[in-house]
Amino acid sequence: MTSTGALNTASDKVRVMLVEDSAVIRGMVRRWLENVPGIEVVDSASNGQVAIDMTRAIKPDIIILDIEMPVMDGLTALPQILRAAPDVKVLIASTLSRRNAEVTLKAMSLGASDFVAKPSFVRDGNDARAQFQEELVRKVTGLAAATGRGHRDALTFRAAEDWRPVSAADARITLRKPSPVTPRVLAIGASTGGPAALAQVIEDAKSALGQVPVLIAQHMPPTFTALLGEKLSRIAGLPGGEAVHGEPVVAGRIYVAPGGQHMRVKSSGSGFAIALDTGPPVNHCRPAVDPLFSSIADAYSTAALAVVLTGMGSDGARGAVEIADAGGTVLVQDEPSSIVWGMPGATATAGAASAIVGLTDIGDRISRTLCRGGGA
Repeated sequence: MTSTGALNTASDKVRVMLVEDSAVIRGMVRRWLENVPGIEVVDSASNGQVAIDMTRAIKPDIIILDIEMPVMDGLTALPQILRAAPDVKVLIASTLSRRNAEVTLKAMSLGASDFVAKPSFVRDGNDARAQFQEELVRKVTGLAAATGRGHRDALTFRAAEDWRPVSAADARITLRKPSPVTPRVLAIGASTGGPAALAQVIEDAKSALGQVPVLIAQHMPPTFTALLGEKLSRIAGLPGGEAVHGEPVVAGRIYVAPGGQHMRVKSSGSGFAIALDTGPPVNHCRPAVDPLFSSIADAYSTAALAVVLTGMGSDGARGAVEIADAGGTVLVQDEPSSIVWGMPGATATAGAASAIVGLTDIGDRISRTLCRGGGA
């Protein structure tokens, strides 16, 4: 365990604690974050047990938590960390193995806010290290903004992208009328906090999901999206999972965009099929929500139902506007139930939403819309 000795409870900086057994990685991440205005690395720990004790004493705003550590691993420590500091945002750092992906999804179901894929620094080289640095800083600044601490300009990652979540209190929001047409498709976009939110929405709406194809874009890398697809398919009691290029889009099936690929729907005979591509990232993401939503607007127009769940950034807002302009219906998760009200907030303030709904009510709203035909 090391300590900066620099904790200042009067500081308006966002306080970050590192939990990682590798001293080399701890030092590297500390250097990256200490160069970010508005961020203060207040301490670090080499295993989960030390992290629990330090969390009780320090009450950090954000914890970057490794999975594989001696003495106590990250998954075991997580519930105790959250009990010690219920408001802390936990960012899981995990390698891309299937086992670690399973553990990471479990951690997110237990309350972790987000995760960042950690490369093999020896095998993957400098490019992978630079990618990891960029994603880590972006996600830390996004979570930092969600804490409400620090200055807005200090918590902006690059001039081109403002990751500060929109607040419903300072946003002017105009709602659209929902489509009167019975939806023939359900499209969902999510990012930070998305896996847990998706699981709840699918569970709550599963009785009605057999009536439509369900297409999901969640910001995740390969392996993670495959596991997420399997999990959501089990919850819904429907076939499907990670989408396959060219497969038909049919009612009663779950399609999750694969990590590293954008997913769209395209015309195929008398119906539609899945189209996957590895084009440039959109809104820093691949898969991204905007390409999916744009294709849904073109394919289904007034018969489209879209949902934007918790996530940082603004991905999905542009595509949601296209769906709304085509006469479809867009539901947005509300701010209190979102880990980060970035994507849903951007969609709402863009004027695309027909309703802003708490997470526990979204599944019911979807079911009623699908079963009663139109209205939201």
